[in-house]
Amino acid sequence: MSERKLYPEDQKRVDEYLKTGYNVTPRKPFKPMRMIIMLITVVTVFSAFSIFLARTSGVY
Repeated sequence: MSERKLYPEDQKRVDEYLKTGYNVTPRKPFKPMRMIIMLITVVTVFSAFSIFLARTSGVY
C-alpha cells in the first residue's frame, strides 16, 4: 500500500500547530515559600477559631 503524505507547506502548518500546544496559558513562577506561609496562616487561624469556639461554648 502506498502511504499518503502531505504537501510540504501543509506539513509545515501541521508541525507548527502541534508545536504551539493546546490550552497553553502563561503562568507566573511557582513560589513554594508563599504557599508554605499561606498554609501556616490558614491552619493557625482555623486552630485559633476552633479554640475560641470551644472556650465560648464551655467545652474546653
